[in-house]
Amino acid sequence: ERDQRGPTEPMLADGTDVEVLNWLDDHSRYLLSCTAHEPVTGDDVVSVFLGVVEEYGAPQSTLTDNGSVYTSRFTGGRNAFEYVLPLLGTRQKNGSPGHPQTQGKTERFHQTLQRWLAARPAARTIAELQRQLDEFREHYNEQRPHRALNRRTPGEAYRATPKAIPATNGHASGHYRLRYDRLDPKGRMTIRRAGRMHHLGIGAAHARKRVLAFSDERQITVADLTTGEVLSIHLIEPNKSYWRNQNKEPGRWPSSQK
Repeated sequence: ERDQRGPTEPMLADGTDVEVLNWLDDHSRYLLSCTAHEPVTGDDVVSVFLGVVEEYGAPQSTLTDNGSVYTSRFTGGRNAFEYVLPLLGTRQKNGSPGHPQTQGKTERFHQTLQRWLAARPAARTIAELQRQLDEFREHYNEQRPHRALNRRTPGEAYRATPKAIPATNGHASGHYRLRYDRLDPKGRMTIRRAGRMHHLGIGAAHARKRVLAFSDERQITVADLTTGEVLSIHLIEPNKSYWRNQNKEPGRWPSSQK
């Protein structure tokens, strides 16, 4: 299980409010990601989460608070993050409103991060803050023994522990990639594979939509992040530059129409 709780709120030297988005492995306390934002948005949550998934694999579940960037369950509907998780076969858990002890371990982590930042000069830019966070992540994961881990570092505990993965996500096992993107004005997107650019035609009706592209060794599935609808499926054909939508009948060139 991975906890995502936040954002914490350090300030830059000029007083600018900046939020920090953290992804923690629940069992080992390994800090998978620690990034600075002005502020954290729903798009940031999805894109950073997908980067973590690509590097470490999809988790069995996530635990977050009830912030609107993580859930829309109190306002009706679902947000982008809530649509991404089922596509990965990942279960979403949320802390109970008014019961912060649900994320107690994460709260203690935030205190550690805040103390570490407070002991250093305030960053002047968000890029400088990100460098501090990168340094903190290395220190926290690999140099700081954790009392709850029998004085092991989170890095040692993480590497020694089998990972909890989704039971199934509806895709073939093996390597896969995730990409969070927005379609162009004609409802298309591009994918680079093995050094070559390929074009995917999802459909003009879907122009400018935010999408999640999920690819394994055989195909790419593109889903709408607003509705969760699968918009297109494209076979991976390395020798072709254009991969058509297999959910639609092949069209004809205008010159061939009578």
